[in-house]
Amino acid sequence: MTLEERTEFLSEMRQMLGSIQGILQGITLEDREMIAKYAVLSGNRMARATPDTLRNRLPQAFKDLGGPTHMLFEELAIRAETDDMNDLLKHTNTIMIQCMACHAQFRAN
Repeated sequence: MTLEERTEFLSEMRQMLGSIQGILQGITLEDREMIAKYAVLSGNRMARATPDTLRNRLPQAFKDLGGPTHMLFEELAIRAETDDMNDLLKHTNTIMIQCMACHAQFRAN
C-alpha cells in the first residue's frame, strides 16, 4: 500500500472499532437509535466508499472476511429496531469474531 492508502485503510479500521464502542454504549443505554447510527457507519456505505486503488490491492481472503462483516453491521442496524438487547449484544459479538479473525490473519503494510 502507498502511505495514503495505508492511512485510509487504518482510518477505516479505527472507524469500525469506534462503531463497536458506540454500539456497545447504545446497548448499555438501551438506545436503539444510537445502536443503528453506529452500525450504519461501518456498513455497506463504508465498504463502497473505499477507494478503488486501495480495494484493488486487498487480497481476496481479506475481502471474503470484510464484505460479510460490513453486512453484519447493516443487519445490526435493522435488528436494532426491534430485537432484544441481549440478542443485539450477541450479534455484536458475532461482528467482533469477524474482526478478530481478520486482525489475526492480516496486517497493513
